[in-house]
Amino acid sequence: MTARSSRRLAACLTLALGQALTGVPSRALSRADPPVVYSAVVDGIIHPVSAEYMIDTLDRADRAGAALVVFTLRTPGGLVDSTRAIVSHMIAAKTPVAIFVGPSGARAASAGFILTIAADIAAMAPGTHIGAAHPVEGGGEKMDETMAKKATEDSAAYARTLAAARHRNVTLAAEAVTVSRAFTEGEALAATPPLIDLVTPDIPDLLRQLDGRTITRFDGTTVVLRTGNAAIVPIAMSLRQRILSGVAHPNIAYLLLSLGTLALTIELWSPGAILPGVVGGVSLLLAFFAFSVLPVNYAGLLLILFGLVLLVLEIKVTSFGLLTAGGVVSLIFGSMILMDSSLPELQLSLRVVLPVVLGFAAITMFLVKLAVAAQRQLPVTGQAAMVGTPGEALTAIAPERGGQVATHGEIWNATSGESIPVGARVRVTKVDGLTLVVRKD
Repeated sequence: MTARSSRRLAACLTLALGQALTGVPSRALSRADPPVVYSAVVDGIIHPVSAEYMIDTLDRADRAGAALVVFTLRTPGGLVDSTRAIVSHMIAAKTPVAIFVGPSGARAASAGFILTIAADIAAMAPGTHIGAAHPVEGGGEKMDETMAKKATEDSAAYARTLAAARHRNVTLAAEAVTVSRAFTEGEALAATPPLIDLVTPDIPDLLRQLDGRTITRFDGTTVVLRTGNAAIVPIAMSLRQRILSGVAHPNIAYLLLSLGTLALTIELWSPGAILPGVVGGVSLLLAFFAFSVLPVNYAGLLLILFGLVLLVLEIKVTSFGLLTAGGVVSLIFGSMILMDSSLPELQLSLRVVLPVVLGFAAITMFLVKLAVAAQRQLPVTGQAAMVGTPGEALTAIAPERGGQVATHGEIWNATSGESIPVGARVRVTKVDGLTLVVRKD
């Protein structure tokens, strides 16, 4: 056996022994295997649910030893706390992270801009834009000048830190926060230094351009990306995440608030029905979860609740429609100002608001009609039910002395203010103890 053969045999034995001890199959150590790239789509507001989804994807990529994680980002913005949690995890992740703003026509505004400049690779599709990251108050109340300045400076410093660590344009990153500047893909790439790394139409082309590129991680270490012929593994949200993310939508939250209020009102009308109470409680809790994520104007929320109260009072109080009119107006105005944001994605749709308001008004009017009909219905039991019933005089009845009448299959003592002959038809006008007051029918 030659020296070369001996060395080759020793290397094979060492590799086999290492595989046996570590439990790693030979397929995982083969250089012939294509690299794995994890791909996830974030389409919507950045909130705790989307943050959990992105962090879970990063953890799975780290455990699998993926070559890259690509987040396709389309967002109008989101919560600062959720954004910072995602960025912290991106920085600490073992797997390089790429943010791809796409497809064409999409944008990554506000929180999406921060995520883009924080990634190892920032890419945009043609016809997209990023920026407009000025902080706003999410609770609906207006920040005073001092608090607004503090929030702006804090966010600007955060953007500068991320841009400097990623060797991106610090000045433009700060201006996106302080003066709400936005940038097209061409402006972001042409800046000196640029805000992004490349422009690409889709993920396959992105991986082709990144293959063999050396990138610098946040801690200063360098990594050579191997993305040629990579196997793309799509990562979807779990069922729970999809449900919660769907709930955190203005129109869905509004419908849940309306449904919950209506269901609880029905439960109060019919105690013991159980199902309306359960549905109403769950709907309101989900609505409150959504409102904790969305930029809600609490004045609008109070107007909506006030309108619902007016509609409920219409059933109990006779107002000749005034309470219903006030409730409808309050609901419409409250719905119009409920979401404290100028972004279309965070606004309530009139196609949702008008049917809900008109539906509540119709239900209220129907219930009022039933209540009025019930009040007009004559009594069918007790002394009150005797008034107005017909009968027959069994004896003559004079004003100064009474007589007897037959009514309801019974014989009653009766008096009258007029003379009534025997056999005449009479009608009861009053019940006085056990004596009826009658008149000629």
